[in-house]
Amino acid sequence: MPKAIIIEKHGGPEVLKLQDVKVGSPGPNEIKVTNHAIGLNYIDTYHRSGLYPLKLPSGIGLEASGKIDEVGANVKEFNKGDNVAYASVPLGAYSQQRIIPSNIAVKLPDSISHELAATLMTKGLTTNYLLTKTYKLKAGEIVLFHAAAGGVGQIFAQWANSIGAKVIGTVGSDEKIQVAKENGYEHVINYSKVDFSKEVMKITNNEGVSAVFDGVGKKTFKGSILSLKIRGMLVSFGNASGPLDPVNIPKEIQPKGLFLTRPSIGQYFKNRKELQVGANEIFEKVKFGKIKIKISKKYNLGDAKNAHSDLESRKLLGPAIIIP
Repeated sequence: MPKAIIIEKHGGPEVLKLQDVKVGSPGPNEIKVTNHAIGLNYIDTYHRSGLYPLKLPSGIGLEASGKIDEVGANVKEFNKGDNVAYASVPLGAYSQQRIIPSNIAVKLPDSISHELAATLMTKGLTTNYLLTKTYKLKAGEIVLFHAAAGGVGQIFAQWANSIGAKVIGTVGSDEKIQVAKENGYEHVINYSKVDFSKEVMKITNNEGVSAVFDGVGKKTFKGSILSLKIRGMLVSFGNASGPLDPVNIPKEIQPKGLFLTRPSIGQYFKNRKELQVGANEIFEKVKFGKIKIKISKKYNLGDAKNAHSDLESRKLLGPAIIIP
């Protein structure tokens, strides 16, 4: 019988339980997939902790890649044996085998392995919408990205460099500075030691950056506002340090005529066609060496507790995966 991680209550990593699960046959618009690699993402900790409450008991995990075992009667775009990847609800990617809606899956080209795919869907699609849709980054622009050594951060700088933009990155420890620089950040600031907004102003000759991409949240929000130039945009897309406090529009946004947005993958990839197109753009970047991925650590499915502990304590120096 296949195994999966199930949570019966919200809490710390200790609530992640490995259990046997029954997996039947797919419905008309579903596919049965054996997962070969599972993506580890910070949003998984929000689901586990209850920051994003779930109806319990529940599986967990949004992202994985694997091979199709069976297709539903109405599924035309996939066949048994196809290699696929996905990064979407319903939760349950922390599993050996499961059934998913066919419309959340994308086909993998031969050039993309299962392990690589499990690091590319959530992080790659996030990067895609951030700099091609939410804020259309242009050659010559200077922007700021928080958590530069993280999985999204590493892809972001490489993609930005490929179109001729420059990125300032922030990290939380000195050991992460070199990781960020290796992935294309022109300047890297340890925000645990210095006021990053002052450093950004020095780097930009007191002009500020045209956009800030902030997945950290509570700890970096005010500094992000201070780092922006007139009519700049703050793209707030995560809560790694905790949820944002209420925003004082007259005090924080109005003085520089700033733009503030809170985007997510689901708003930019609304159907399977958009999803496949977005994924193909990422796969092409990887195929031609514009984006290079180094998996920092691999965990067994039964070791999901340690994976979450390492993720939340910022021990990981890049994308990590779980092997079921």
